[in-house]
Amino acid sequence: MSDPNDASGYSRTDLISRGFIHTPELMALVQDTRKVATIDVARFDAIVVAGGQSPMFTFERATDLHGKFAAFFEAGKVAAALCHGSAILRLRQGTAAASTSPKGRTVTGLRQRRGGLRGQRRLVLRHAAARPARDALAHRDRLQAIGANYVQAGLWRSFAVRDGNLVTGQQNFSGAETARLVIEALGR
Repeated sequence: MSDPNDASGYSRTDLISRGFIHTPELMALVQDTRKVATIDVARFDAIVVAGGQSPMFTFERATDLHGKFAAFFEAGKVAAALCHGSAILRLRQGTAAASTSPKGRTVTGLRQRRGGLRGQRRLVLRHAAARPARDALAHRDRLQAIGANYVQAGLWRSFAVRDGNLVTGQQNFSGAETARLVIEALGR
């Protein structure tokens, strides 16, 4: 999900998210959502981190999420990330929660083309606070630099991979495939 109120302005024209934010019944659902830090890992079998544009701008600061993702992974539970959500695998290097390093693991995530996606690059680079977004455009390169075996399918195709209890999906069209692999990893 995007945040049209983010100071960087990366999604200020996102009318769908603006509509959600201005619908009291929908916002009540968000307001009643528990903070990530309060999640009891013992009560759940898996964690799935979704993508959208927001992770490019917010995941770096989401240290509670980093720790919780690591806790699921270290407990042998399924830890899954979809599209931009897979940024959690590279943002955690050098932290106490870096045990879920993608080093030596086969992963996928936000699809990267040589030269980037022209429209997305223009959108992202025009904002002053866009450093995390520029980094997202080099997602594959950064994961490979950490030692991940980064694989990807064609643009806008469903694609997900599982490496043990780590499941990653390429992009928004990969939700069903990612869910199938999570269910498979859960043994159901």
